Amino acid sequence: MDYKLIDGKATAAQIKQELAAEVEKIKAEGGKIPHLAAILVGHDGGSETYVANKVRTCEEIGFKSSLIRFEADVTEEELLRKVDELNNNPDVDGFIVQLPLPKHISEQKIIEAIDYRKDVDGFHPINVGRMSIGLPCFVSATPAGIIELIRRYGIETQGKHCVVLGRSNIVGKPMASLLMQKAYPGDCTVTVCHSRSTNLAEMCRQADIIIVALGVPEFLKGDMVKEGAVVIDVGTTRVPDATRKSGFRLSGDVKFDEVAPKCSYISPVPGGVGPMTIISLMRNTLLAGKKAIYAE
Repeated sequence: MDYKLIDGKATAAQIKQELAAEVEKIKAEGGKIPHLAAILVGHDGGSETYVANKVRTCEEIGFKSSLIRFEADVTEEELLRKVDELNNNPDVDGFIVQLPLPKHISEQKIIEAIDYRKDVDGFHPINVGRMSIGLPCFVSATPAGIIELIRRYGIETQGKHCVVLGRSNIVGKPMASLLMQKAYPGDCTVTVCHSRSTNLAEMCRQADIIIVALGVPEFLKGDMVKEGAVVIDVGTTRVPDATRKSGFRLSGDVKFDEVAPKCSYISPVPGGVGPMTIISLMRNTLLAGKKAIYAE
């Protein structure tokens, strides 16, 4: 089959222009420029890269951004105080605490301390709960990005069987929830598979759409996919690669060369879901700035 590549990089660039145009309009009308703050704890390489990308994208769109750094030995109390301060700062429209956090800090406690009206990551139980019943909310960035790719590529979802591989709170669960909604993209029959699923390959072969978010490099093989399937690869694992200057390359959860020839649409790694994640966070920040979801 001739597959179409789902180009997240190009789609994200287009959305970035749309957001920048909206910020220009806000500026011209004398409105408040959206302000995103990010808290970064410690010096995890992946987190450093993500946060630097987020700050740079804010600048490119015209948002105001602040980066608040703590060393890895910061106490939970100190972090909660900072969250409280951002909750009460009227200039900050939305903020994120970059995960993962050091082991001595409860991620759940931090997430629940964030004012859900500023929770542009969409991790707060109130946003998750509202999403699951189809109410306006901040949808977490990766699932929101995938939904936007499906929408912009006009991929048919109604009545389709979608298999989600992975049940994380950040991707798997919200993805399943969004694809079940009475909406487009949505109206899918959804099966969620995970590390304890016994007939995983069989499930995948029945799927019209497969969303792979396991974090296991090249997990999905050619013999697990039916002809004409849509495959969206959320995995990004750093795999050692001596031929690269960095010493590693990014690998997705899909064995691309095997799977792609059977697909109608497939997203690559890198350049697929990744760029959409950051742009979805930016879209949530704009919505927060405009008070479009939760009025004051």
